[in-house]
Amino acid sequence: MTLASFATCDLCDANEDKLAAGTLHVLPPIFASFGRRQVFAGPARTLKVFEDNVLVRKTLETPGNGQVLVVDGGGSLRCALVGGNLAQLAQDNGWAGILVNGCVRDAAELNACEVGIRALATHPQRSFRKGAGDADIKVGIAGVAVHPGDWIYADVDGVLVSRSQL
Repeated sequence: MTLASFATCDLCDANEDKLAAGTLHVLPPIFASFGRRQVFAGPARTLKVFEDNVLVRKTLETPGNGQVLVVDGGGSLRCALVGGNLAQLAQDNGWAGILVNGCVRDAAELNACEVGIRALATHPQRSFRKGAGDADIKVGIAGVAVHPGDWIYADVDGVLVSRSQL
């Protein structure tokens, strides 16, 4: 099975032991889908920020190498952490996707980029730019722990977090 051809439903069916053991988790169905890539997977790079996207930009400016950037924005619905310019950076630098526990903006621009994006909602206001936050640490996304290097699998049915590549 290639990464482009997986289905999260099939991965859950084939890995019931990992679901039971807690090494595979299904995120709650609270994420909206953006970007042209509806199906994406890759190892996680993690950020913990709150209403500040400086670290998001800095990270997306680096080579993505097929990784998924997981941004724990604390679930804030008060501003956007990713917009069209950052989605373009993600596309240009080889990121497979972005998972945001928070909001995005510029939905039309996001949807024009060849990258997968999941976020809680859209919000027109940009974030603050102070540079606060942490990179490459364990984060919590909708009650699920995500460690750097965990595998993220996303498609039209949902988002999975696995401690190892499936």
